[in-house]
Amino acid sequence: MTSRLFWMILVILVLAILVFYLWPSPHAAFNENYAKVDSNQIAALQDFRSNHSTQQIMVNNVPLDYVLFGADSGETILFLHGMTGAYDIWFQQMEALKDRFRVVSLSYPPVNSLEKLSEGVLAILDRESISKVNVVGTSLGGYLAQFLVATHPERISHAVFANTFPPNDILAEKNKTIGKLLPYLPEWLVLKVLRGSFQSQIYPSSGYDDLTLAYMLEQSYGRMTKAQVYARFKCVVEPFAAPDLAQLGIPVMIIEAGNDPLVENQLREQLKSTYPSAIVHTLQDVGHFPYLNVPEAYTQLLDSFFNTHTERDE
Repeated sequence: MTSRLFWMILVILVLAILVFYLWPSPHAAFNENYAKVDSNQIAALQDFRSNHSTQQIMVNNVPLDYVLFGADSGETILFLHGMTGAYDIWFQQMEALKDRFRVVSLSYPPVNSLEKLSEGVLAILDRESISKVNVVGTSLGGYLAQFLVATHPERISHAVFANTFPPNDILAEKNKTIGKLLPYLPEWLVLKVLRGSFQSQIYPSSGYDDLTLAYMLEQSYGRMTKAQVYARFKCVVEPFAAPDLAQLGIPVMIIEAGNDPLVENQLREQLKSTYPSAIVHTLQDVGHFPYLNVPEAYTQLLDSFFNTHTERDE
């Protein structure tokens, strides 16, 4: 092989690698993602986004978007989404509860620790002069809710840990390889793999709910970045000491799904063992995002839990 040919091949290989890595992530318009969704659900989501514009706060030089609205007096519910969510994934619950509660929800910026996420949450609460909240967290958000109860119990009145897991070694060990690869994979590939998971796992387990799939696809077609995916992954596998609910006296409800494709049964059982005093509701055949595909039943669980315990606490 001549020197000239060698350098030509090398240049071609380098260009091929650059194209592979820098290939832009595809985007899809709202109408494409939601083409199969019921028109009433589409209108409800669009109205929510139109009526509740996000506010922004800078926390450690990182912008954080959130919404806050609802009843002027009474208790506040803080909603914490999972790895592939955003502030408006709770739109059905927030709209249903806004007349009786003040509601707040945020989108996680690309910060890679539970401490940094909690700093953002607390900065919002401080800015809005909210001393205590009822927290509802799902998946990563449920893990973050546990962290907040453990580290800032004085800010939490009641807590809901939903479709989530306790501090454990299982997820870190199981995802060790992907955790090492994620920083080096191109963004389009990471988001494509997520879309494959939405189609093969999330959609069927939700009962083939079109809203659930559409919302997930929207995240991967322009609303989420690889930086956010990786930062949230780091938070999911970060260890911490679980809070002692008996000592803290904070009422907790666990919501789980019998067919959750992302939280295996072993982790669900560990969660219940970690918090034996928690009220447990097991939903059947609803998957990982029941607040999207069975919103009325989910909201009723929240409403009943907060009202019952608020009355008892008074």
